[in-house]
This record gives sequence, structure tokens and C-alpha cells, in this order.
Amino acid sequence: MDPIKIVISSCLLGKRVRYDGRHKLDRYLKDTLGKSVKWVGICPETGCGLPVPRECMRLSGSCRAPRLIAEDTGKDRTGMMMKWIERELPRLRRSGISGFVLKSRSPSCGVKNVRLYSPNGRVTRKGTGLFARAVIDAFPDMPVLQENSPRPALNKLSRQGRV
Repeated sequence: MDPIKIVISSCLLGKRVRYDGRHKLDRYLKDTLGKSVKWVGICPETGCGLPVPRECMRLSGSCRAPRLIAEDTGKDRTGMMMKWIERELPRLRRSGISGFVLKSRSPSCGVKNVRLYSPNGRVTRKGTGLFARAVIDAFPDMPVLQENSPRPALNKLSRQGRV
């Protein structure tokens, strides 16, 4: 039997795709769970055309319609991210994936507790990253976890493709 396919944030596999040119390798995911699943690495920021390294970004505005804003220049990257998401979701649907493990606190991948800033720069709420929100909406019956989810949930996902 072929291993199940699970989408994972590329930085968790050790790819240097983060804004600062670094990675966030998670050896447990890559080396331990990686023995029983086929990881499908994805990075929304590089996927939508942003370079490595790049400006640090954050979510700003309302919880219902947050904007992806570059911290230093104030450039709004929401449009380019949403265009990429619109192209990527159908491809993921066709690829036979069984779930997602995404990078926590990321303005694109964070599933929960992503800082949401007001226009004056204060944290107003906790939200969900743009890609994570789109995935949750597009795949309502599929598990969408963060790398810091409890290990039993991650283990169950790797065995069954559901939580």
C-alpha cells in the first residue's frame, strides 16, 4: 500500500524558504512520521512569487478579511497570495492528499493564534493565515494541523489520513 500524501510547510522539511532565508526543520515530522507518509512540501510565499530572503509580513485588518502586509514597506501582498491560492487549491484537490501540517504562527500557514494587527500596529486578535484559511474552507473534511499540534494527533494523521 502506498503511503498517504500529506501537505507540509516546506520550512518544516528543512527547506530554506522563510523570510530570513532560514528553515524550521522539524526532525520528528521529517524523520519519524516521514517514514509512514509521503510529504508534499509547499511554501505559499515562494509559491506566489516572493523571494528568499524577503520582508517579514504580518496580517493586518479584520479577522474576516485580513491583509498580508510587509512590515517595513507596508506593501500589500494579499492579491498575489490569493491569486496563487486560487491556482493551488484545485491542484491540491487533484493530487490525492489526505491532510495538512502547516507552520504555526505564520501569516500564510498558521492555523490558529496568528497575530492580527490593527492599522496602528497593535495586536488586536488572533487569526488564521491566508493559505490555512483557504485550505480549511476548501477541504472541510480534511485534517489541517500545525507542527506544534499534540503528537498523538500528528501520529493519527500519519496512520489514517484523518484525525
